[in-house]
Amino acid sequence: MEIHPSLWTTLLGDIFHFDTYKWDHVVAAGVVFVILTLLALAVKAGKNLIPGTLQQINEVTVAGLADMLTENMGPRGRQYLPLIGTLAFFIFLSNLLGMVPAFSAATSNFNATVACAVIVFIYYNYQGFKEHGIAYLKHFMGPIPLMAPLMFPIEIISHLARPFSLAIRLFGNISGEHAVTGAFYTLFAWLLPVPLMAFGLFAAFLQTFVFVLLSIIYISGSIAHDH
Repeated sequence: MEIHPSLWTTLLGDIFHFDTYKWDHVVAAGVVFVILTLLALAVKAGKNLIPGTLQQINEVTVAGLADMLTENMGPRGRQYLPLIGTLAFFIFLSNLLGMVPAFSAATSNFNATVACAVIVFIYYNYQGFKEHGIAYLKHFMGPIPLMAPLMFPIEIISHLARPFSLAIRLFGNISGEHAVTGAFYTLFAWLLPVPLMAFGLFAAFLQTFVFVLLSIIYISGSIAHDH
């Protein structure tokens, strides 16, 4: 049975939110942006030698991200903290926002996750060329020159697949988690809210950690010097 093209458009629009009239993810991203701005201003205004709860949470989070960068790149890894920290805070809060009634998570929309993944893709390749110049292309040639004709197209395809992998992993896990949570909450609204909230919090943290860790690995690989 042949499926009419308009049906495919409807199905894809429902799954990936390609419909231009669906602005839920834009609104959600805007809300997260406002929250992050207010949190940054609050932390800056309340910064003191005896930190309060908000400052402690912020310092622990930033220190943890800085340690991840240092462990994977050495001392120079801290210079990439602005990008990694921004991605971590944005993705985590976006994931959490989907747990709030009447809101959807920006990261449960394919457009938002693709945007984050493309930023990482462009950034780590830029850092690669900045670090090595045109010699960065040697990263795509394989260990010996004889293998270059074979390895170059394989490496190009592998690198092009990275943003898709980052985007689809985050989108699939967050949208799937919210769909399952919503289904169970509809059936057992008075029995499962607390466990489901705990599961949602764990998923929000885990997917943020995976996205950030892979981004760090990609940046580390692009600036690495072969010996």
